[in-house]
Amino acid sequence: MKKEDKSVIIWLLSGCFLLFLMVTVGGITRLTNSGLSMTDWHLITDTFPPLTEAKWNTAFEEYKKFPEYKKINIHNDFQLDDYKFIYFWEWFHRFIGRIIGMVFIIPFVYFLIKKRLSGETIKKCIILLAMGGFQGFLGWFMVRSGLIDNPDVSHFRLSLHLTFAFITFAYTLWVALDLLYPSKTEVIIPLRKLARITLVFLLIQIIYGGFVAGLNAGLIHNHWPLMSDGQLIHDSVFIEQETVFLNLVEGKSGVQFVHRTMAYVVVGLILALYFKSKKYSLSAIQQKGINSLVIIVFIQFGLGVFTLLFSVPLWLGLAHQITAFFLLTAMTFSLHRLSK
Repeated sequence: MKKEDKSVIIWLLSGCFLLFLMVTVGGITRLTNSGLSMTDWHLITDTFPPLTEAKWNTAFEEYKKFPEYKKINIHNDFQLDDYKFIYFWEWFHRFIGRIIGMVFIIPFVYFLIKKRLSGETIKKCIILLAMGGFQGFLGWFMVRSGLIDNPDVSHFRLSLHLTFAFITFAYTLWVALDLLYPSKTEVIIPLRKLARITLVFLLIQIIYGGFVAGLNAGLIHNHWPLMSDGQLIHDSVFIEQETVFLNLVEGKSGVQFVHRTMAYVVVGLILALYFKSKKYSLSAIQQKGINSLVIIVFIQFGLGVFTLLFSVPLWLGLAHQITAFFLLTAMTFSLHRLSK
């Protein structure tokens, strides 16, 4: 690491932490059904929640005009205090998004003026800024789908929003690692290839994690290792929708089946990477990265099983999502060290 890059690395890693925090709060928002509490989006205003009881009542009355209240909460004795609770989590989620925007843009301009960024790093940071802006759009695009007729967001849009946040985090970390480890190491092509394949399957697993969350598919088939008593693959996996493809992307049983099956694939690939790495003389940092992958993937697998068995309690669902972040971090780090 070059001394002059230290502040830039700290800036990028701070962005990684904020992205992690935002996705964590996003998980709480989803698990508490808070995502549709703010029915409009203002980039500048609504920076803070309503500060008077009159403004709270106005916001609550506006919320009552939309499907979530009309079709669900009106039947649940839903009061102003309940609304304040769900409003807080959605507001906090959006507030962190605003903070991330400032944390990225203001230091970026400062580093540009001070000429602390190389031409290559500038290009990467511009990509990051574009990704951040697009992520904000995806958040609005997702929420919009639950404010029209169906009082729930599209699971496709939710998964896109979630997965792109993970990708933005991974790319931010990659840019920081480029500066943290400027010297090149010998690239071991077979390991790099396997690590890339593993990353692809991990991202597919994250996509399906979004599908499961969006469809509340974790609330059914709460058995393991079988999907039900005596069935490895439940009958409903292939009969909910009109075609096999639709069953696997829109059916609750099909989506859960893919997610739980893909977990075995990810574990298998990471174990293959670990055992294959033993055939080569890796540096200590490369081996530590792969070792951490093995540890984290087994923790994540166990959390996934218990989250399913206990029908997605808030703390387990959140722990499962947070550990997915740690797994992607270890995967990104390992691939970077095997690629550079």
